[in-house]
Amino acid sequence: MSKDKKKESNQKQELSEWQKRNQEYLKKKAEEEAALAEEKEKEKQARMGKNSKSLEESKKSSSDSDQNETVPDEEPSEKEETSQKDDRKVKEEKEKKKEKTEKPAKPKIAPVHIWRAVSILVPSVLVLLLSVYLLTPLSTIKNIEVKGNSNTQADDIKQASGIQDSDYTLALLLDKETYAERIKSNHWIESAKIDYQFPTNFTIEVKEFDIVGYYVSGEEYYPILSSGTVESTPVNRLNLPETYLTVTFNDEQQVKELITGLSTISEDIKSQIQKIELAPSKATADLLKITMLDTDEVLVPMSELSKKLPYYSKIKPQLTEPSVVDMEAGAYSYTIADKLIEEAEEKAKQEAKEVEKKKQEEEKKKQEEQGNQSQTSQQSQSR
Repeated sequence: MSKDKKKESNQKQELSEWQKRNQEYLKKKAEEEAALAEEKEKEKQARMGKNSKSLEESKKSSSDSDQNETVPDEEPSEKEETSQKDDRKVKEEKEKKKEKTEKPAKPKIAPVHIWRAVSILVPSVLVLLLSVYLLTPLSTIKNIEVKGNSNTQADDIKQASGIQDSDYTLALLLDKETYAERIKSNHWIESAKIDYQFPTNFTIEVKEFDIVGYYVSGEEYYPILSSGTVESTPVNRLNLPETYLTVTFNDEQQVKELITGLSTISEDIKSQIQKIELAPSKATADLLKITMLDTDEVLVPMSELSKKLPYYSKIKPQLTEPSVVDMEAGAYSYTIADKLIEEAEEKAKQEAKEVEKKKQEEEKKKQEEQGNQSQTSQQSQSR
């Protein structure tokens, strides 16, 4: 027995350096495997709820197997082969772990290619969406509201705009100015504007011409607009304002000239005018007779209305009774009573002239009758 022990001790003492390294490597490997086993057991216990006893048994079994592996029973050549195999296995396992943990990096796409793809895809998608939208009934849905109208109907304004139910909403949005300009074809509309509210709401905001006065024909009152247009439809007398200006002529050119002249007159003077009528004289064919609310009368040529009528505000304080302000040739005034006397005198003169004219006509007739009688008597005597 003592001899065998001596042999074993001699063998242990005679281990080469490579065998020592191999033993150290096997020990490290055993420790790593033990550590891995412990981690696996802990995970199993956390998931499956196993007891600590099974963990200890696995540790003992793993430690026993490690001790058995550390004993070198084989000859040096066989140990070298096994160690090389183990090294290969370890390397393979490490490589597998690296392949699992580290995913291969994808090749990066150059930004130029990305921008090229975007520049093609985005317009294509937009065109596709627009085409689909135009093919659906949604492309013609429009909610139109009219604001600012008091003398015109909303339907008349929509009709003047030329907007149809079948028109595309997008076409109306892109060409709002053209549709707004069409609305001005209605003679009541001075200006129009179309506003858009998302998604399909449109507001037509209009401004109408003001009513300057009314053309009077019999018992009918037709509005005269600030554009110089005379409305063809009369208004109800109950809808007339408390004070208003009336005009007794409706010639389009004359009315426009009158409105142009009044546009430069102050509101203070215009608010005092009650009636305007033509009163042509031998010297002035376009003479106007303007009757004020206080019964004053102003005679002024239409062509000089904007120039001469403002002087009325300076003459008015000097008038003590209803008067006529004659601005045909200059600017002077006389009372209406004097005017009536003058008119009566002129009327009497005209009547006297007519009487004289009738007398002369009667005398001519008598002379003609006498001449005829004398001729007939002479003819009878000659026979």
